[in-house]
Amino acid sequence: MKILDKYLIKQFIQTIFFGLFAFTIIFVVINAMENLDDFIDQSVPALKILHYYFVFSPEIIKLMTPVAILFAALFTAGKASGTSELTAMRSSGMSIYRFMAPFLLTTFVISLISIYFGGYLVPMANKTKVKIEQTYLKKGFNYSESNIYFQDSRTRIVSLGFFNSSSNSASRVSIETFANNDLTKMISRIDVPKLAYDSLSGIWIATNGVERLFTEKKQRAIYFDSLKIDYLNFHPYDLAKKQIKPLEMNLDELSDLIKTQERTGNDPTATLIEYHSRIAFAFTSLIIVLFGLPISANSRKGGLAVQVGISILATFIYLVFMKVSQAFGKNGELEPLLTAWFANLLFLAAAIVSIIKVRY
Repeated sequence: MKILDKYLIKQFIQTIFFGLFAFTIIFVVINAMENLDDFIDQSVPALKILHYYFVFSPEIIKLMTPVAILFAALFTAGKASGTSELTAMRSSGMSIYRFMAPFLLTTFVISLISIYFGGYLVPMANKTKVKIEQTYLKKGFNYSESNIYFQDSRTRIVSLGFFNSSSNSASRVSIETFANNDLTKMISRIDVPKLAYDSLSGIWIATNGVERLFTEKKQRAIYFDSLKIDYLNFHPYDLAKKQIKPLEMNLDELSDLIKTQERTGNDPTATLIEYHSRIAFAFTSLIIVLFGLPISANSRKGGLAVQVGISILATFIYLVFMKVSQAFGKNGELEPLLTAWFANLLFLAAAIVSIIKVRY
């Protein structure tokens, strides 16, 4: 790596950190002003407010990273152009594409890091953030261990009156099974006062219940003292996971949720879009830098205010296209993968056009 590359990367990274810090502080201050009445009304301790914004910061940093990186790229390139540093570089034989290389390499590395940051660290922080909102701001809902109702498979529905997470047992349980070729036709139902999970064998055991079998001609009831049910797909830890919001799930948990939805016959489109969007958003910075850097490097006009304005405008346009594509995707108009990458592909096409127009 040449000295010039190190110089540009250093200037670029320093400006990224400055932009991230500035944009995050602005976002936090605005959000704090909006929530100030709620904090006061609920008598939230000052330390808990600081804790809230500490765990809120990763989400803000994830959202502000593309803005900060584009701002840093435009500002660094604009400064080099305005001080004739870029002119000196190009007069020595450096092409505009070679000038862009250290910016793109740095942004690519940051994008790879962003996959882990946005896919794992941000959901972890969001879990704590949501818990604080539920406990202190009375927002959302707390995990309930009563009246749990869910689809275990395409043909099976489970209802739990109450679930005791400490003993991994449920009470007032109903398990309804429907015909594979006609989901409106019930073929069996199990009602038990207690259903316990055997961790050694990995199966559920029902006690003192009744199983009703339905045929076209008659109904038959079978009473039992103990019944091993080895065909249920859920485990005790799944019951808590079923009530976690997607924003609190990491990439692995989203992948498991997609598989569960596919197995139970539910539509996984929204979850697939969320999964692919996490990865696509991580590469947003690379795409918009590729789009904006040639323009800034060839412009001699404008200062800090212009660079900030361009950064915010470009990011706003990107978010608009992202939201529009997600709306079409959730309606089934676009494939989930295309939905997640639509804005990136659109900006990439614009970036290619912009690069082609750049002269050596």
